[in-house]
Amino acid sequence: MVTASQSNRVLSNLEYNLLTSLQRKSEALHAYEQYIKDAQEANSQPCVELFQKLQQEDMQHVQEIRQHLKQVMEQGKM
Repeated sequence: MVTASQSNRVLSNLEYNLLTSLQRKSEALHAYEQYIKDAQEANSQPCVELFQKLQQEDMQHVQEIRQHLKQVMEQGKM
């Protein structure tokens, strides 16, 4: 049951949290590009590999967050 205060919200807390998480992960993905370049310039292959691994993991997290956000938003339309 939706209360009056909930019906006035544009986004639920859960939608907001997922969107915020998605934004933060997206910002991190952008930052990793620079971190990888910096590690390459420093000739630090272990750091390049670390940042690439972190970038890949965050890409997977972004996909998972997007799936959850889609499900939550579809449930909110019912």
